Amino acid sequence: MAEQDNIILVQQELSAEFNIRLIPSYASWMAELAAAVNRLIQTDFTGLVNILYRLDVSEARLKQVLAEQPGANAGELIATLMVERHLEKIRTRALFRKQDDIPDDEKW
Repeated sequence: MAEQDNIILVQQELSAEFNIRLIPSYASWMAELAAAVNRLIQTDFTGLVNILYRLDVSEARLKQVLAEQPGANAGELIATLMVERHLEKIRTRALFRKQDDIPDDEKW
């Protein structure tokens, strides 16, 4: 699967998770995702933490990124970490995907 296909898959999954619309422009979509994350920071921080846990975003990595860039937009930083983690999971699944090249007469 091409990297662009992976990005599209990530956009679809995170758009559904955050109830945001799919936008053809990746930069515009990231801005929407960052705004959604910022809204959660302000209105439902516990909900955001739950989403980050479900998406398996590393708490240590999150703290590190936020500490390294104290003046940066937290929503943008968190959105970037979510996309990176999603892409990492897609690549890992592809790497360890079971090859179905066993002849039928040798399958159990």
